[in-house]
Amino acid sequence: MTVPEDLDPPLLLRRDALDEGWSDGELARLVRAGGWHRLRRGAYVDGRTPPPALTRHRLLLRATLVGLSRPAVVSHQSAAVLHGFPLWGARLDRVHITRRPRAWNDSSGVLVCHVARLRDDETTSIDGVEVTDPVRTALDLARSLPHEAAVAVLDAALHRGLVTDTDLRTRLTDLMGAPGARAAARAVRFADGRSESVGESRSRVALHRLGLNPSGLQFDVLAAEGEHIGRADFAWEEERVVGEFDGRVKYGRLLRPGQDPGEVVYREKRREDAIRDENWTVVRWVWDDIARPERLGPRVRRALERGRATRE
Repeated sequence: MTVPEDLDPPLLLRRDALDEGWSDGELARLVRAGGWHRLRRGAYVDGRTPPPALTRHRLLLRATLVGLSRPAVVSHQSAAVLHGFPLWGARLDRVHITRRPRAWNDSSGVLVCHVARLRDDETTSIDGVEVTDPVRTALDLARSLPHEAAVAVLDAALHRGLVTDTDLRTRLTDLMGAPGARAAARAVRFADGRSESVGESRSRVALHRLGLNPSGLQFDVLAAEGEHIGRADFAWEEERVVGEFDGRVKYGRLLRPGQDPGEVVYREKRREDAIRDENWTVVRWVWDDIARPERLGPRVRRALERGRATRE
């Protein structure tokens, strides 16, 4: 999934404005007055409020590529943005490019230049821009991001069908010995395309660190007679416990055209009641709990204890 440039606001370059007869003084007054928003030196966007992070990064990327004096391949976070990878925990205030060896690192306040081996079949073109392909992009991020953020990226790429587990594991061998390769291998082994959101991916990492790995993901709960009741994000089948990450965005995904959010919450409550009626224990957590293992751990352990007690 790529994002068409024509959906972004127009990029305004200083050099084009000067050619049209504007002066630097006029440009500065426009920025001070809020008519233009400055992306970087010599690049602006029309509007008083900064564009959203992903839009801003695409514009920043375009403005930066215009000023490059030597060819480069867009990579890492910047490639992920162009491919439509959902990103969490990755900075988007700098443009990332990769050049092949014998190049030198000419990073700046806005530009990060990586020097690495890069085969021709590891690149693709998006809107005329050479970009690392989805697999190489995912692996580069797995090498360079913290584990939790890397897993979130890999899970999302797998879930959306942008990469396959086989491709990741096969291409990972090409990166052995490169900086961050061992961290990437660990993230790839842990990645699971059944995770449907960043919240679920982060939950899996947190639960793993707590020694509370679920036995199932996207678990289908059935009634005694075989009727499908619902699907849970996580399951501990032996204890008969299901877990749900309760992020607001989740309810947004469940909305049907014209449906009121309250209807979705009510439907979710009915579903949870039906699961409990089948003698399953339900435990829920939210974003803040993921970041606070001292809260998440005891909550899940208490649910597992309740689940064991009901089976005795």
